[in-house]
Amino acid sequence: MSFTEYPSRLLENAVNEFSTLPGIGRKTAFRLVMSLLRRNSEDVRKFGESIIKLHEEIHYCRVCNNISDDEICSICNDNKRDRSIICVVENIQDVMAIENTHQYKGVYHVLGGIISPVDGIGPSDLKIDSLEERVQSGGVREIILALSTTMEGDTTNFYLFKKLSRYNPLITTLARGVAIGDELEYTDEITLGRALNNRNPYQQS
Repeated sequence: MSFTEYPSRLLENAVNEFSTLPGIGRKTAFRLVMSLLRRNSEDVRKFGESIIKLHEEIHYCRVCNNISDDEICSICNDNKRDRSIICVVENIQDVMAIENTHQYKGVYHVLGGIISPVDGIGPSDLKIDSLEERVQSGGVREIILALSTTMEGDTTNFYLFKKLSRYNPLITTLARGVAIGDELEYTDEITLGRALNNRNPYQQS
Protein backbone atom coordinates (compact mmCIF):
# COMPACT_ATOMS: atom_id res chain seq x y z
CA MET A 1 0.00 0.00 0.00
CA SER A 2 1.16 3.54 -0.67
CA PHE A 3 0.66 6.44 1.71
CA THR A 4 -2.27 7.75 -0.36
CA GLU A 5 -4.27 4.65 0.65
CA TYR A 6 -4.02 5.55 4.35
CA PRO A 7 -5.98 8.42 5.84
CA SER A 8 -3.21 9.14 8.35
CA ARG A 9 0.58 9.10 8.40
CA LEU A 10 0.40 7.97 12.05
CA LEU A 11 -1.70 4.99 11.01
CA GLU A 12 0.75 4.09 8.25
CA ASN A 13 3.72 4.33 10.60
CA ALA A 14 2.04 2.02 13.11
CA VAL A 15 1.17 -0.51 10.38
CA ASN A 16 4.76 -0.39 9.12
CA GLU A 17 6.10 -1.21 12.60
CA PHE A 18 3.70 -4.11 13.21
CA SER A 19 4.44 -5.58 9.78
CA THR A 20 8.13 -5.93 10.69
CA LEU A 21 7.18 -8.73 13.12
CA PRO A 22 7.62 -12.34 11.90
CA GLY A 23 4.51 -13.74 10.24
CA ILE A 24 2.67 -10.40 10.29
CA GLY A 25 1.70 -9.12 6.84
CA ARG A 26 0.42 -5.63 6.18
CA LYS A 27 -3.26 -6.65 6.26
CA THR A 28 -2.84 -8.34 9.65
CA ALA A 29 -0.79 -5.38 10.87
CA PHE A 30 -3.59 -3.04 9.82
CA ARG A 31 -6.20 -5.10 11.72
CA LEU A 32 -4.00 -5.11 14.85
CA VAL A 33 -3.51 -1.35 14.70
CA MET A 34 -7.24 -0.74 14.23
CA SER A 35 -7.95 -3.03 17.19
CA LEU A 36 -5.63 -0.92 19.34
CA LEU A 37 -7.35 2.25 18.19
CA ARG A 38 -10.69 0.88 19.42
CA ARG A 39 -9.30 0.30 22.91
CA ASN A 40 -9.31 2.95 25.60
CA SER A 41 -6.17 4.99 26.25
CA GLU A 42 -5.29 3.17 29.48
CA ASP A 43 -5.31 -0.25 27.79
CA VAL A 44 -3.13 1.02 24.96
CA ARG A 45 -0.73 2.61 27.45
CA LYS A 46 -0.42 -0.69 29.35
CA PHE A 47 0.21 -2.51 26.08
CA GLY A 48 2.97 -0.11 25.07
CA GLU A 49 4.56 -0.08 28.52
CA SER A 50 4.65 -3.89 28.67
CA ILE A 51 6.62 -4.02 25.40
CA ILE A 52 9.04 -1.32 26.54
CA LYS A 53 9.58 -3.02 29.93
CA LEU A 54 10.08 -6.36 28.19
CA HIS A 55 12.85 -4.92 26.03
CA GLU A 56 14.54 -2.87 28.75
CA GLU A 57 14.23 -5.14 31.80
CA ILE A 58 14.31 -8.74 30.55
CA HIS A 59 17.35 -10.78 31.55
CA TYR A 60 19.11 -13.69 29.91
CA CYS A 61 20.16 -16.20 32.56
CA ARG A 62 23.90 -15.88 33.06
CA VAL A 63 24.14 -19.66 33.47
CA CYS A 64 22.00 -21.10 30.66
CA ASN A 65 20.89 -18.07 28.56
CA ASN A 66 17.20 -18.74 29.18
CA ILE A 67 14.92 -15.69 29.39
CA SER A 68 14.37 -14.63 32.99
CA ASP A 69 13.17 -11.82 35.22
CA ASP A 70 16.38 -12.19 37.22
CA GLU A 71 20.06 -12.78 36.50
CA ILE A 72 19.60 -16.52 37.10
CA CYS A 73 16.46 -18.20 35.77
CA SER A 74 14.01 -20.18 37.89
CA ILE A 75 15.18 -23.50 36.42
CA CYS A 76 18.84 -22.92 37.27
CA ASN A 77 17.78 -21.69 40.70
CA ASP A 78 15.69 -24.79 41.41
CA ASN A 79 17.59 -27.06 43.82
CA LYS A 80 15.40 -29.99 42.76
CA ARG A 81 16.81 -29.94 39.20
CA ASP A 82 19.63 -32.34 38.33
CA ARG A 83 22.54 -30.06 37.38
CA SER A 84 24.60 -33.02 36.17
CA ILE A 85 22.39 -33.27 33.05
CA ILE A 86 22.41 -30.40 30.55
CA CYS A 87 19.89 -30.35 27.72
CA VAL A 88 21.21 -28.24 24.83
CA VAL A 89 18.52 -26.47 22.82
CA GLU A 90 18.37 -23.90 20.05
CA ASN A 91 16.06 -21.31 21.59
CA ILE A 92 13.69 -20.34 24.39
CA GLN A 93 10.72 -21.92 22.63
CA ASP A 94 12.44 -25.32 22.84
CA VAL A 95 12.90 -24.95 26.60
CA MET A 96 9.17 -24.27 26.90
CA ALA A 97 8.31 -27.25 24.68
CA ILE A 98 10.41 -29.66 26.75
CA GLU A 99 9.14 -28.25 30.06
CA ASN A 100 5.57 -28.83 28.86
CA THR A 101 6.29 -32.57 28.64
CA HIS A 102 6.95 -32.70 32.42
CA GLN A 103 9.47 -35.48 31.66
CA TYR A 104 12.77 -33.67 32.18
CA LYS A 105 14.36 -32.79 35.52
CA GLY A 106 17.80 -31.58 34.45
CA VAL A 107 18.92 -28.09 33.40
CA TYR A 108 19.34 -26.41 30.02
CA HIS A 109 21.74 -24.52 27.82
CA VAL A 110 20.24 -22.25 25.15
CA LEU A 111 22.56 -21.81 22.16
CA GLY A 112 20.62 -18.93 20.64
CA GLY A 113 20.52 -20.58 17.22
CA ILE A 114 22.19 -23.34 15.21
CA ILE A 115 25.11 -23.40 12.81
CA SER A 116 23.92 -22.31 9.37
CA PRO A 117 26.57 -21.17 6.87
CA VAL A 118 23.83 -20.17 4.40
CA ASP A 119 22.54 -17.66 6.95
CA GLY A 120 26.04 -16.60 7.98
CA ILE A 121 25.74 -18.21 11.44
CA GLY A 122 28.91 -19.90 12.66
CA PRO A 123 29.95 -21.42 16.00
CA SER A 124 31.26 -18.07 17.26
CA ASP A 125 27.75 -16.59 16.91
CA LEU A 126 26.29 -19.11 19.36
CA LYS A 127 26.61 -19.64 23.13
CA ILE A 128 29.00 -22.56 22.70
CA ASP A 129 31.96 -21.24 24.67
CA SER A 130 29.84 -20.81 27.79
CA LEU A 131 28.52 -24.36 27.37
CA GLU A 132 32.08 -25.68 27.17
CA GLU A 133 32.96 -23.73 30.32
CA ARG A 134 30.07 -25.39 32.18
CA VAL A 135 31.19 -28.84 31.10
CA GLN A 136 34.87 -28.12 31.76
CA SER A 137 34.11 -26.98 35.31
CA GLY A 138 33.07 -30.56 36.15
CA GLY A 139 30.00 -32.25 37.56
CA VAL A 140 28.30 -32.76 34.19
CA ARG A 141 27.67 -36.45 33.49
CA GLU A 142 25.34 -36.14 30.49
CA ILE A 143 24.74 -33.67 27.67
CA ILE A 144 21.50 -34.09 25.72
CA LEU A 145 21.69 -32.62 22.22
CA ALA A 146 18.04 -31.65 21.72
CA LEU A 147 18.29 -29.69 18.49
CA SER A 148 15.91 -29.74 15.54
CA THR A 149 16.36 -32.74 13.24
CA THR A 150 17.32 -30.59 10.27
CA MET A 151 20.61 -30.53 8.37
CA GLU A 152 21.63 -27.44 10.36
CA GLY A 153 20.67 -29.13 13.63
CA ASP A 154 22.67 -32.24 12.77
CA THR A 155 25.66 -30.11 11.77
CA THR A 156 25.50 -28.35 15.13
CA ASN A 157 25.15 -31.68 16.97
CA PHE A 158 28.30 -32.99 15.28
CA TYR A 159 30.25 -29.82 16.08
CA LEU A 160 29.22 -29.96 19.74
CA PHE A 161 30.03 -33.66 19.97
CA LYS A 162 33.56 -33.07 18.66
CA LYS A 163 33.98 -30.05 20.95
CA LEU A 164 32.68 -31.59 24.17
CA SER A 165 33.58 -35.27 23.96
CA ARG A 166 37.09 -34.49 25.22
CA TYR A 167 35.58 -33.94 28.68
CA ASN A 168 34.11 -37.47 28.65
CA PRO A 169 30.46 -36.79 29.47
CA LEU A 170 27.80 -39.10 28.08
CA ILE A 171 26.51 -37.29 25.00
CA THR A 172 23.02 -38.30 23.89
CA THR A 173 20.49 -37.16 21.33
CA LEU A 174 16.72 -37.42 21.12
CA ALA A 175 15.26 -40.66 19.82
CA ARG A 176 14.02 -40.34 16.26
CA GLY A 177 10.41 -40.24 17.37
CA VAL A 178 10.94 -36.66 16.30
CA ALA A 179 10.67 -36.86 12.52
CA ILE A 180 13.60 -35.88 10.31
CA GLY A 181 13.32 -32.21 9.42
CA ASP A 182 11.06 -31.30 12.36
CA GLU A 183 11.66 -28.22 14.47
CA LEU A 184 11.50 -29.08 18.15
CA GLU A 185 9.06 -26.36 19.23
CA TYR A 186 6.36 -27.72 16.87
CA THR A 187 6.63 -31.35 18.03
CA ASP A 188 3.68 -32.55 20.13
CA GLU A 189 4.30 -33.07 23.83
CA ILE A 190 3.81 -36.86 23.88
CA THR A 191 6.20 -37.47 20.98
CA LEU A 192 8.76 -35.07 22.42
CA GLY A 193 8.49 -36.64 25.88
CA ARG A 194 9.06 -40.13 24.48
CA ALA A 195 11.97 -38.95 22.34
CA LEU A 196 13.52 -37.40 25.45
CA ASN A 197 13.06 -40.47 27.63
CA ASN A 198 14.33 -42.85 24.93
CA ARG A 199 17.36 -40.79 23.97
CA ASN A 200 20.34 -42.55 22.42
CA PRO A 201 24.11 -42.18 22.69
CA TYR A 202 25.13 -39.69 20.01
CA GLN A 203 27.45 -42.16 18.25
CA GLN A 204 24.46 -44.40 17.51
CA SER A 205 22.25 -41.60 16.14
